Amino acid sequence: MDNSGSVMVIGGGLAGCEAAWMLARNGIRVDLFEMRPGVRTPAHETSLLAELVCSNSLRSSNPANAVGLLKQEMRALGSLTMDAASRHAVAAGDALAVDRTGFSSEITRLVGGHPLIRLERSEVTGLPGTAEAIVASGPLTSPALSEAVASATGMEYLYFYDAIAPIVDVQSLDRSMVFAQSRYGKGGGEDYLNCPMYGDEYFMFVKELLLAEAVQTRDFEKQIHFQGCMPIEAMAATGPLALAHGPLKPVGLTDPRTGRRPFAVVQLRRENEAGTAWNLVGCQTRLTYPEQKRVFRMIPGMEKAEFLRLGSMHRNTFINGPALLDSALRMNGRESLVFAGQIAGVEGYVESAACGILAGLFGAARHRGLEPPVPPSETALGSLLRHVTSSRWKHYQPSNINYGLFPPLAHRLPPKERNAAYSERARAALEPWIREVACLLEA
Repeated sequence: MDNSGSVMVIGGGLAGCEAAWMLARNGIRVDLFEMRPGVRTPAHETSLLAELVCSNSLRSSNPANAVGLLKQEMRALGSLTMDAASRHAVAAGDALAVDRTGFSSEITRLVGGHPLIRLERSEVTGLPGTAEAIVASGPLTSPALSEAVASATGMEYLYFYDAIAPIVDVQSLDRSMVFAQSRYGKGGGEDYLNCPMYGDEYFMFVKELLLAEAVQTRDFEKQIHFQGCMPIEAMAATGPLALAHGPLKPVGLTDPRTGRRPFAVVQLRRENEAGTAWNLVGCQTRLTYPEQKRVFRMIPGMEKAEFLRLGSMHRNTFINGPALLDSALRMNGRESLVFAGQIAGVEGYVESAACGILAGLFGAARHRGLEPPVPPSETALGSLLRHVTSSRWKHYQPSNINYGLFPPLAHRLPPKERNAAYSERARAALEPWIREVACLLEA
């Protein structure tokens, strides 16, 4: 096949699919490479594109939150992820959660069926020379490609560990103990299932978590946990009340059996549209499989739980973006090579997809001989991009989108007004940029 004029996209995750989709929408041919199913990873279970390997939640849809604002900006650019998520949403309060199979199946169908996208199911083991390429191989980049990236960057790549929470069969729960309720009645009011814990139950659970056997990492690998995905046993080790004040906090919930707030609560979030599978929120873990079954069955209402998926850990690979990338995600000294998604140094599903959109948008501009239109830093897209490419942290770490990444407001405001001000400022900055992008790509 003649590949002249096409752009190579490495990786069929959220970032890679968004980049390929944006390029194709702008009339540019794409060669999209996905190594699965020929080459497996420790976390993926299917060969679907855009498979969600951790939680099925894309977090809050509240536009007052930074991630809610980011979703709005992505929709304004025609995000494939946001469109598919809306069509396959499951009840989750004010969060956007999806039926993961339906979500990934639709993206696989759309991307695989686009006439300008050639989907190649094979592993890429090296970086292309001078051809235009977007590396969106994700946090589970294969060892061969990881070595190629490390060699090209001239420095050791960074990494951290990510942990996945178990999923249980709803029919195996004791519904006389487990109650349906969202915090403060948000969303549908009953979008979560709750396993209440009282004093002795909670402290015994924490004790057994700390005593349980965990899967050991290799001697030469240092464990660095991303804060948002820290294993529950690692959180428990920071203090006896860490879980009760963290992922197991009971605020906004009332046990209907007692009419009062429990000491702690393990929440379960719907995993699929049918409501047969539920995820243990905040219970990501690296315990061995037998220990997971033993310890999690200590949770009231889960004594006979049947696990549809057990928790696990995997290594997440990413580069030091601020040291290696320019403001348009291009590698310094190799402008034809672009990084996007988690390997570029963002964290989270939504952030990875957003980064892929920008990489595709920038690629479409470059294909027309234009300078990539970088979004204003006041926007969620611009703030995320600035963090990835120009953060001044001495030891760079990926981050979810948050208002701490945004430029400071001109005036100090009370907390309740601050987020609204960030959001309003971002919307005002986004509109003219969207018009500029449209004019550039239509020219």
